[in-house]
Amino acid sequence: MAAKMYYEKDVDPSIIRGRKVAIIGYGSQGHAHALNLKESGVQVVVGLREGSKSAAKAEAAGLTVKSIADAAKW
Repeated sequence: MAAKMYYEKDVDPSIIRGRKVAIIGYGSQGHAHALNLKESGVQVVVGLREGSKSAAKAEAAGLTVKSIADAAKW
């Protein structure tokens, strides 16, 4: 079975715009999701463990970094 491809014309981005999304972790997946959402106009915070080396990378990309607990409550 072939994968179904979705394109911009297939979605309604207003459903998620204006929402707040917390991405837990900033590895290869978290990094990609956080930046994609941010560039799509979604409010994003990244939840990381205290002392995470990824915090500086996320902040350099213009993202707000919080503890995992605070990001989940946000």
